[in-house]
Amino acid sequence: MMKPLPLNAKDKIYCHIDAIFGVGISDILPEECLQFEYSRRTGRIKNISIGSRLVATLRTDGGLALTLFGASELLKNKQFKENCVIPSDEAVPFVSEGRSLFCKHVEWCGSNVKVGSDVAIIDKNDRVIAIGRSLFGSKRMKEYHKGVAVKVREGIKSRVK
Repeated sequence: MMKPLPLNAKDKIYCHIDAIFGVGISDILPEECLQFEYSRRTGRIKNISIGSRLVATLRTDGGLALTLFGASELLKNKQFKENCVIPSDEAVPFVSEGRSLFCKHVEWCGSNVKVGSDVAIIDKNDRVIAIGRSLFGSKRMKEYHKGVAVKVREGIKSRVK
């Protein structure tokens, strides 16, 4: 079994979150409750949790796969809204079930949304309704009227069975 890497995991994750989502976003995460799960094979950080609830998983490409809980925690910092997309009212029920968000249903898009980045889909009351991967950047998302804007990974209603 390999030992974890000899650097401070909290500092690494804070820098990682700030680099991906914007400077200062990581300030909202509670230092004393953060927990890390390491890969047995490589010794790298695999998952980040607050208490027993998963916040994000580190991807092999260097990105972060946020969970619904993780996005709602980061949304407590108002700057994180620039990584979010707001759909039209008629699209909210479908997106919250885990269906993809189409370009024609995007009402607002944050300036930090880039192609391939993880985004939170929020309603008009700033509640996270889904998590997904953006297929367009913020500049193009509202220009197109056809195609999928965000491929939803998980919606709030897809968890309830």
